[in-house]
Amino acid sequence: MCRRYSVICIPGAFTPTEILRAWEAGADVVKVFPATKLGPSYFKDVLGPLPQVRLTPTGGVTLENVGDFIKAGAIFVGVGGALVNKELVAAKKWDELAALAAQYIAAVKAARK
Repeated sequence: MCRRYSVICIPGAFTPTEILRAWEAGADVVKVFPATKLGPSYFKDVLGPLPQVRLTPTGGVTLENVGDFIKAGAIFVGVGGALVNKELVAAKKWDELAALAAQYIAAVKAARK
């Protein structure tokens, strides 16, 4: 269906078997969730025998580990609560949210060097 409407397809998976099945079914990227249960080393381990697969972590990605996920082979990351801080949103501190987003961008760029 995603191909029909030219929409990127990012199904979720957890095990290597699920990841490979999603990839072989036509996924553009496979979302690994929850990534913190597995860690960046899991990405490196999976990509060893499956280098063609494009993976993205979600669930627990933080400023402290975002670079490690990129270095381990993640194509990009999905960040939720660690970026969209409920207190900052409630207080409408948009400048602080933008600054936090900029920190994530900088961490990813640094990890890709």
